[in-house]
Formats: sequence, C-alpha cells, structure tokens
Amino acid sequence: MSEVLARGLIAGAVGVAAMTLAEKLEQAFTKRPNSYVPAHTLERLLGLPHRPDHERLLLNWAMHWGQGIALGAVRALMAQRGYRGPVGSFLYLNLRLLNDQTLENATGVGAPPWTWPVDEQVIDLLHKAIYAYATGAAADRLIEGSQGQT
Repeated sequence: MSEVLARGLIAGAVGVAAMTLAEKLEQAFTKRPNSYVPAHTLERLLGLPHRPDHERLLLNWAMHWGQGIALGAVRALMAQRGYRGPVGSFLYLNLRLLNDQTLENATGVGAPPWTWPVDEQVIDLLHKAIYAYATGAAADRLIEGSQGQT
C-alpha cells in the first residue's frame, strides 16, 4: 500500500507540473495575472496573519503543489482498484474540483464557481482537466491493477 501511495505522489507531481506549464502558457496569451487563492486558502487553514500577495509566493506554491501532489495518492488507489484511463481521470477531475471548492469556500476565500465569469470557469476547468488527465496517465503507468476500465 505504501508503494502505491508513494507512486501516487509522483503521479500527482506530474499532474501539477503539467497544469502549471499549461497555466503559464495560457497566461502568456491571455495576460491573466497569477491567482493567489491557493495562498489565501492555506493562510486561512493555518491561521496565519494576512499578508500582501507579493509576500505569499511560497504559500501559493506550497498549496498549489502540495494539494496536487497529495491528491495523486487518491488517483493511484483508483488505478489500483481498476478505475483507469479516461473514465478514471474524469471521475478524478470531479474529485479535484470538489476538493478545491470545498477548501476555498469553507475558508471564505472562494466563491461558488457558478458566480464566476464564464471565461474563468472555462480556464479553471481546462487547467484542472489537464491536471487530472496527466495525473491519471502517470498513475495508470506507475500502478499495477485491473486493466479494465470502470
């Protein structure tokens, strides 16, 4: 079990790297600024004092990478149990979205996605889908399990 979870952390890192690259490419074209929602969320979860965004880069990366890497363990367990391929990654995408929204809204940092502008909804879904499918592809390669898709 510990080997599966460790491989899941690797798969999660692959997914976060793919999502981060996609975000930076998208931002180069759209000129959309960096989001500090991950930092604000972690700040609230840890009960840290409020600081300006320019002082939050480390917190931002810790939450961005930490959350994605940690959730990779779940995708590895899914792969081991036969939830593999595109269907497994689609199910996992929903878990990732639910995790983000739960933490962001429970801490008062975020707002429900249906209140966002449509372009922001599309961008968020696209980036989380890249994360989910890259994590899934890595987990499916790293984890032995049922070869059938569920």
